[in-house]
Amino acid sequence: MKHVSIQEAKTHFSRLVQEAAAGEEIVITKYGQPRARLVPLLHDPQTPREFGRMRGKIWIADDFDAPLPDDLLALFEGTADDDA
Repeated sequence: MKHVSIQEAKTHFSRLVQEAAAGEEIVITKYGQPRARLVPLLHDPQTPREFGRMRGKIWIADDFDAPLPDDLLALFEGTADDDA
């Protein structure tokens, strides 16, 4: 992790962005105190998604969208009796 002052970040911003894109994390400081981080993107938005990539790896129950039992629904809605 690299630390740079705000002034240095302003002067060398393009280079710092390139370093972050390459995987380096850069902490920008003011009077020696961390103020911000410049980090690489986790996902390149230019990379097209591969549809069907998770096929066979995710299972959803047949009753996934079935109504909840009344007592459980009351808990979610905050209307359950306190003495239950």
